[in-house]
Amino acid sequence: MKKLWIAGAVMAALATGAVQAKEWKTVRFGIEGAYPPFSWTDENGELQGFDVDMANALCEQMQVQCKLVAQDWDGIIPALLARKYDAIIAAMSITEERKRTVDFTGKYALVPNKFVAPKGSDFELSTEGLAGKKVGVQIATTHDKYLTDNFGKDVELVRYGNADDAYLDLKAGRVNYVFLDATAIEEGLLNKEGGDAFEFVGPSVTDEQWFGEGFGIAVRKQDKDLKEMLNKAILELRENGKYQEVNNKYFDYDVYGE
Repeated sequence: MKKLWIAGAVMAALATGAVQAKEWKTVRFGIEGAYPPFSWTDENGELQGFDVDMANALCEQMQVQCKLVAQDWDGIIPALLARKYDAIIAAMSITEERKRTVDFTGKYALVPNKFVAPKGSDFELSTEGLAGKKVGVQIATTHDKYLTDNFGKDVELVRYGNADDAYLDLKAGRVNYVFLDATAIEEGLLNKEGGDAFEFVGPSVTDEQWFGEGFGIAVRKQDKDLKEMLNKAILELRENGKYQEVNNKYFDYDVYGE
């Protein structure tokens, strides 16, 4: 009888809102660590980049301790659901497909997507233009899905676990193009030694159906209080100038977008 009474009391408390939400004292962020300038791992094994600095700034604004957890991209959402960490900040586009599995904050960045190729390459973003071409993409990304959905029967997609491997194959001539977000290509390829042999080709690709509303922070659906805390902190960082301070360390423009 006592167990039944306790269960009934808990249900009643839930119904009246008397059970308090979790008190967040520490927030653990999952970060890829292989997608500069948003994140990379330095020679000492430390995570660096825009996402790292933004996570720390958000934690400071929310007055919580911050813990960063490196996680390969292809397992980044499953690890969130398995409670390896509490949120993902990893240049992840807010899309309807992902919303079926996780919740997102509002955007914290918005970046166009581009193709890159050796200078002088012919390029046309069409079925005919991509027919028989090899395009490098990072596996399980919006770039992968966009090309699969629109050109999958004509283009040969070469999928990589991280962007650096895609750039290596582009340099070696094993793929014709690489398709990623523009800032990652700038930082990971164009601004590095030998990058002057490559250039952006074709238009910027921003179709909301595939690339969503920008980059958001993903949380588990039940952690609505954490999502609200993060949304509030993002806006506060925009207002108090801290966002711009982090932004200007990595970009020559406002990566938040319109």
